[in-house]
Amino acid sequence: MIAVVEPATEQVMAEVPRAGVEETDAAVAAAKAAFPAWRAVAPGDRAAILRALAAALEANAGELAKLEARNAGKPIRDARGEMAMVVECFRYYAGAPERLLGRTIPVAGGVDMTFREPLGVVGLITPWNFPLVIASWKVAPGLAAGNTVVLKPAELTPLTALELERIALDAGLPKGVLNVIAGPGSVCGKRLVEHPDVAKIAFTGSTEVGRGIAAGAAQTIKRVTLELGGKSANVIFADADLGAAAAAAPLAVFANSGQDCCARSRILVERSATDAFMSELERAVKAMHVGDPLSEETEMGPLISADQRRAVASYVGDDAPVAIRGPAPDGPGFWYPPTVLAPVSNSDRAAREEVFGPIACVIPFDGEPEAITLANDTIYGLSGSVWTRDGAKALRVARAIETGVVSINSNTSVRVTTPFGGFKQSGVGRELGPDALDHYTEVKNVFYATEEG
Repeated sequence: MIAVVEPATEQVMAEVPRAGVEETDAAVAAAKAAFPAWRAVAPGDRAAILRALAAALEANAGELAKLEARNAGKPIRDARGEMAMVVECFRYYAGAPERLLGRTIPVAGGVDMTFREPLGVVGLITPWNFPLVIASWKVAPGLAAGNTVVLKPAELTPLTALELERIALDAGLPKGVLNVIAGPGSVCGKRLVEHPDVAKIAFTGSTEVGRGIAAGAAQTIKRVTLELGGKSANVIFADADLGAAAAAAPLAVFANSGQDCCARSRILVERSATDAFMSELERAVKAMHVGDPLSEETEMGPLISADQRRAVASYVGDDAPVAIRGPAPDGPGFWYPPTVLAPVSNSDRAAREEVFGPIACVIPFDGEPEAITLANDTIYGLSGSVWTRDGAKALRVARAIETGVVSINSNTSVRVTTPFGGFKQSGVGRELGPDALDHYTEVKNVFYATEEG
């Protein structure tokens, strides 16, 4: 059995059966058996099932949010927002089955057509930081395109994924189309990657694990979508609205306790504005509400585990330039205070590695060219922000930063209707928006001869 621990209390909140290779193979077999019938469902009928699933998720959103808040340690307000996005995601992709369009191509001697065909069984491996919402980014387009799914949630946070499977069956999704297995990534995830009947792997997690998945998938030429690590830059120019930038910066790093691949944890500030910005930032960080995830006031909860807290703490040694330290509760729970290191060099360990915790590094720069150089001086390229009142400069810098998602005068990264994914070692492929469907289908070309004789 898997003992599921509540991060805010350090107590076991549930136990679920631990899957292994045998259970993984059974889930793949069930998905393979269900594929021909699911693929053959008329597009309008498949869309209706997905709309029914979205409605069922909406009806259960309150309980799902509470379960997610407890299991992942995230503030209840954030969990509610994530459940709203889960519903939106299934509703959005419910429109896809009737809009997976091919083309006709002018050729000599006949008619040439293309079709978007489903891949078959897809294996989805999801992380513990945003358990159900990231699962929805993969499950919804995968099902909409006509694939069947084996979903392996993180071992630390399996509860809402298991609820998704139950809700989907109750909403009318045929048995075997969505299969959830809770077990270790080193066993169940590895088996999905190597299984010859799995046509694709979609993975969200660390770059290190992603490298192994890419190598394993190559053995059977599986399609892969990889959304991996990040070390995003929050670039703040002296001509920006510094009050707005400083007010937004804490949750750009500390939301979800910093356990976010999009976290803008490198705060690049134009040197002439550093003192003014730091004064505003200190006020914002120290005003944060850190505590019980189920409290309506909470903005940041605990880290996911004791191991994660130890890993985060290792970045703040005795000689670390701690400039700001926010509040954190005493007592049970995997708490770590929101912490700002300043000034920091971009070559420092805390600025190079993905901490995955509530630690921000403030890095001064002089002028636009240096800002771009520093922002790009990383193996990652997932997200980022640019703050300036100069519209031309904003677009120049946004285009020059080597990252998949850039926001101007904003710290938002993700929308259901727009593509999300990384450059460099932050991943391969795109999730969300219409682009995601390209990664759950293959293009088939058909030539129909029409010449007489």
